[in-house]
Amino acid sequence: MKNQRPIAAEEEHRVLQFRPRNSIRAPNFRENMSAEPRRQATQAEPLDLSRYERPREEPDDFRQRMLGNIAGFAFTIALMAIGIWLVMSIADMRKTQDCVLMGRRDCMPISVP
Repeated sequence: MKNQRPIAAEEEHRVLQFRPRNSIRAPNFRENMSAEPRRQATQAEPLDLSRYERPREEPDDFRQRMLGNIAGFAFTIALMAIGIWLVMSIADMRKTQDCVLMGRRDCMPISVP
């Protein structure tokens, strides 16, 4: 059987130009290993996240945020409990099924009132 490849038209291919980012250069390894003392760069902006903050129209509602966290935590706990119950019940059914498939007759306990 012959290998068949689709014939690609020239319009399907495009070469993209690589444009380097205009950001601050990362320090070079050789620069870190040099014996010269490091120069302290003076920066106009502080190195925190305050420059990304936007003024808010209304303040944060911490009570609503905490209630959401508590609801999420309760939902996670409920999912874990359901998962543990499901695993235990599947294991119990598997044990009973294995007992029946071995031909035993005393697989299920019978409670006498």
